Amino acid sequence: MLVLGMLKLVVSGTAQSKASGRWKLVLPLRFLGSSPCRIPADDSFHSTSLSETEPPRVFITGGLGQLGIGLAGLLRRRFGKENVILSDIKKPPAHVFHSGPFIYANILDYKKLREIVVNHRISWIFHYSALLSAVGEANVALARDVNITGLHNILDVAAEFNMRLFVPSTIGAFGATSPRNPAPDLCIQRPRTIYGVSKVHAELMGEYYYYRYGLDFRCLRYPGIISAESQPGGGTTDYAVQIFHDAAKKGTFECNLKASTRLPMMYISDCLRASLEVMEAPAERLSMRTYNISAMSFTPEELARAIVKHIPDFQITYCVDPLRQAIAESWPMKLDDNNARMDWGWKHDFDLPQLVATMLTFYGASTRCAQAN
Repeated sequence: MLVLGMLKLVVSGTAQSKASGRWKLVLPLRFLGSSPCRIPADDSFHSTSLSETEPPRVFITGGLGQLGIGLAGLLRRRFGKENVILSDIKKPPAHVFHSGPFIYANILDYKKLREIVVNHRISWIFHYSALLSAVGEANVALARDVNITGLHNILDVAAEFNMRLFVPSTIGAFGATSPRNPAPDLCIQRPRTIYGVSKVHAELMGEYYYYRYGLDFRCLRYPGIISAESQPGGGTTDYAVQIFHDAAKKGTFECNLKASTRLPMMYISDCLRASLEVMEAPAERLSMRTYNISAMSFTPEELARAIVKHIPDFQITYCVDPLRQAIAESWPMKLDDNNARMDWGWKHDFDLPQLVATMLTFYGASTRCAQAN
């Protein structure tokens, strides 16, 4: 009788959404995920829907990485300091701790995630917890736990509480058989790193939860992100951050990629703005769940020439890391982001000249232009 009652409950919760043209299966979330004991049997389905005038309550996972701190600042200016909660499993620097709400959050602790959402009335999640490409290859088991199991926890919590969820993807989601110049939004994706595989998994799982459970899942494939305020985090494109630090401090830089390795890149302020814009975009304007975004594309050699215009005696040398080079050669040289530009008005601000000037100014390099602007 208990089994029959469950089946009746499942069948009664099935409905078709005529507006979207997709089947939406509404289930008590205790039937979701890999563990039937995640949600106690006496729990009911909850929603954290907000009024149109109330700002979202935002939860950022992996907040001490390259993007989290900057995103928290942007969102706090937009929605108010107390409405944005930054989290990580590491101890934050003093300036981060005192800049707004910060909590410890382990994405592998499903029960704790639910408590955070309930106690803080969370309505939006930005899920940034992940091990990046080169670091993930050095510890595949940990990358699998963080990038895949952690994602499953976030998806289940977001679906249960009817939240809007943003999960970043990456150029690493493409593979050697994908179109490279440019890579469109929809094409063959066969990555050969655990990082890339986990990101393809995230894209597909998010889309599945959207069609199956109505989860408001949104995703952007980031190019390489360049930021002066954060340290490189073990990614293949991190040379494009370290080069500015070394150029300003030492006047030389040893690159671990070949001089001709072309990859798509973006300045961090464009990246953070795009993430907020896609989350704020009206649902009816989104024709897909995952979009490419892009700004510029360059090689280490081209970047070095742009730096020389400001620091004439700057020199670059090359000591190629075979692992990183193989990863880079499997990634696109350029991303086609026409759908993002058409659907929700994406537009980048920073090209290569502005990027170089901004980064060198931040690091305090004396600008001695070798060429008239």
